[in-house]
Amino acid sequence: MLVDSHCHIDKLNYNDLHLDVADVVAKAKQVGVEQMLSVGVTLEAFPAMLAMIESFNNIHASCGVHPLDCESDFDLATFKHYAAHSKVVAVGETGLDFFYQPETARRQIELFEQHVEVANELDKPLIIHTRNARVETLDVLKNGHAERCGGVIHCFTEDLAFAKAAMDLGFYISLSGIITFKQATELQSVVKQLPLDRLLIETDSPYLAPVPHRGKENQPAYVSEVATFLADLHQCNVNTIAQVTTSNFNRLFLKR
Repeated sequence: MLVDSHCHIDKLNYNDLHLDVADVVAKAKQVGVEQMLSVGVTLEAFPAMLAMIESFNNIHASCGVHPLDCESDFDLATFKHYAAHSKVVAVGETGLDFFYQPETARRQIELFEQHVEVANELDKPLIIHTRNARVETLDVLKNGHAERCGGVIHCFTEDLAFAKAAMDLGFYISLSGIITFKQATELQSVVKQLPLDRLLIETDSPYLAPVPHRGKENQPAYVSEVATFLADLHQCNVNTIAQVTTSNFNRLFLKR
């Protein structure tokens, strides 16, 4: 069994590629993907996303404000209310992105700190996005005592030192289709050195489709390609990757 630990169900193409969410789930099941986590990026979009997946027991939700959406409407009380929903197993996507929006750094940090506080209050793990902000990301996590709630560095593209620092805080590392890209040799070298018991796999669909689907819209079914590539990197059977990453997902997000 495979798990897509990070996807955006509400952003998939339901005009041309999928009939509905049930169709997405069916395609995923055909390749052994039994669970997925649909990640929220704004408070405005959260209710509609939740309504899309609420009837599916194998699709979990997260609630958060993406750092690149940090200027969207935000109300702390509303955020806490949404994040406390029983369907929500994580807080985020949150974090820092100084690559695309360095000018909003101060607001990003403020929101990130609030996400950490809420995650600790609700005892739900964090889903972290970080780009060009390694030091600042770790500072917020350490200062906010994020080791209490734990979480995951999603769509990991950082160096080994960052991975070790995050794992020291109790965080997992999630790998996307980026590891399959031909030019991602440095990332592949780092991934080889990461322990399997701290790894998750994801699609980040509809973005970042893995080889051999690169250039197409991504979908949860394609997490099987990430699993296969990761197995090759670690020189193990893909069934081992499926078993370990599913166990890691259940431990982190479902507390089992």
